[in-house]
Amino acid sequence: MLFRSLKLYLNQELNLEAFLAALIDFGYQRQDLVSAEGDFSCRGGIIDIFPVSFQLPIRIDTSTLLSVDNEKVSSIKTFDPGNGQGLWQHNIVIILPFKKSSSIRSIAFNEEFPLKNFLDLNIGDFVVHSRHGIGKFQGLQKVKLKGVLKDHLVIEYDHNEKLYVPIDAMHLVQKYIAFHTRKPKLYRLGNQQWQRIKERARKGIQKLAWELLSLQALRLASSGFKFSADTQWQADFEKTFPYLETPDQIKTMAEVKLDMESAKPMDRLLCGDVGYGKTEVAMRAAFKAVMDNKQVAYLVPTTILAEQHYKNFTARLANFPVNVQMLSRFRTKRQQNEIIKNIRQGSVDIVIGTHRLLSPDVSFKDLGLVIVDEEQRFGVKAKEQLKKLKNTIDLLVLTATPIPRTLYMSLMGAKDFSVINTSPLNRLPIKTVVVEYDKDLVTQAIKRELARQGQVFFLHNRILDLEKIKDKLTRNLPSGARIGIAHGQMPAKLLEQIMSDFISGQIDILVSTMIIESGIDIPNANTIIINNAQMFGLSDLHQLRGRVGRFNRSAYAYFMIPNQHSAVLEIDAAKRLQAIQEHSDLGSGFNIAMDDLEIRGAGNLLGQEQHGFIAAVGFDLYCRLLKEAIANFKKAGVFDQTHN
Repeated sequence: MLFRSLKLYLNQELNLEAFLAALIDFGYQRQDLVSAEGDFSCRGGIIDIFPVSFQLPIRIDTSTLLSVDNEKVSSIKTFDPGNGQGLWQHNIVIILPFKKSSSIRSIAFNEEFPLKNFLDLNIGDFVVHSRHGIGKFQGLQKVKLKGVLKDHLVIEYDHNEKLYVPIDAMHLVQKYIAFHTRKPKLYRLGNQQWQRIKERARKGIQKLAWELLSLQALRLASSGFKFSADTQWQADFEKTFPYLETPDQIKTMAEVKLDMESAKPMDRLLCGDVGYGKTEVAMRAAFKAVMDNKQVAYLVPTTILAEQHYKNFTARLANFPVNVQMLSRFRTKRQQNEIIKNIRQGSVDIVIGTHRLLSPDVSFKDLGLVIVDEEQRFGVKAKEQLKKLKNTIDLLVLTATPIPRTLYMSLMGAKDFSVINTSPLNRLPIKTVVVEYDKDLVTQAIKRELARQGQVFFLHNRILDLEKIKDKLTRNLPSGARIGIAHGQMPAKLLEQIMSDFISGQIDILVSTMIIESGIDIPNANTIIINNAQMFGLSDLHQLRGRVGRFNRSAYAYFMIPNQHSAVLEIDAAKRLQAIQEHSDLGSGFNIAMDDLEIRGAGNLLGQEQHGFIAAVGFDLYCRLLKEAIANFKKAGVFDQTHN
């Protein structure tokens, strides 16, 4: 785990040999010419480097000899790699570690199974072969079969025994996940012990399968509202979507509409990474409900997100006779009372709001659909309120990183599950850096974003310090930089105005608390700096990173941690930071959720007995055995009578 940085500045004494060794240690590769991030070259006293998060490479001239060992940095400039021409000078640059992925994708065993293409395998990871048990993945190796060289996974078992698994049998192998920190026991090849343990787990899992099917049968027996087929207005509304739908969006929309047109109440989890178009699915579902004269409650975790959704809904529905309102502290007491009265009387079709929507004084004339954005952000009390609605009202839950229980219930089939895993057109991965705090690095990152007329989020989750942070940034930035502050304790009107100014580009840098975590969509803001990143949960880190990268432009997320000399990272915090840095590809939200499960442990997710079975055979095989048990019960027709 490398969270350090290298700093270079004019007139610095530099030991060239030590510096080049440090670059290699940081993951950079020596080339004849630099052409991509992670390249460097050295010719005499000239060093060319293409650092992480830079648009172009830099050239360092160390031609001034100070001694036999040391040289002096006489110039640092960005240059055009096409013609070698220098473009602009720097007084200081910060070089960050370069990470190149060496993992391979695991493939699921068959086509609220969803794990396919989500989990990465790295050399040294524990894996489970369904026929041979737990071993250690040692990479890929070519093996000759019938005169032809083919790639095989190499798995090491107890007593250094090796199993070679051909690529076309990869579906038998999955990463071992058990949600605890203990290393699993390696099995002997050809030993019957693995078969005995697997059979014991199979029998124990049948009890849970019975409970889940009972729950599912109860849901199927419940009667909800059967929505009508799409109207012409539905088609007209969907044409107002300004982007091209992705294949996963189209598939998910069809699944949601099928649920709504069924007599059983919908209970669907929609998992899609930040910025992948979950909101559009929700908008179309809401419109469909309104077409049948039903009311819609859209529950969001923050006032800022409620405001943004309200503006989006209002703009999209401008040509339709649909009454949309927002219920949050951005509304005065009098306005809130008026909205609540209209909800009760049925004149409000769609209401978007925070947990205020779940207050006892809010009642609907004819509620047909509840949409919950980022369920993990709501507390136990709010979820209990939602449970009361579940048996009769359609429920759609949107999340980028599902909480453990919701994820688990979805994987097991107790909750219907949709995934949007196709990134929008021209979307680029967010370049993610975990590094010790350095004011020069912060200044460099902000200046680079402002130079391309972009905007910056600086997140510091302590209200008392926000003014100090603003002052520090102001001292180090050009005089024209416009900095604003946002936090949840501000007067509602002031917060609303600041967010409006930032969205419209009148503020360059927004210094804020976690109030901006969920759903804020500002395409021109493509750098985010999170201070004291070790204090946040893994799903929080992923949500915060998702505030940038909403446009076809390179985006950067800097997760800043205290200097190692002043603070030692707690083990779980280090794991979270490593996970967020490793899972920076598009569509990594599901990976994040699985890592979060692994880091936090299963807790009271399943109960002690089931947790033991997961530890024995790994989460993936546990899921397979559970699905197998459910299929067997269904095949036997045990629950047919209950369904009827």
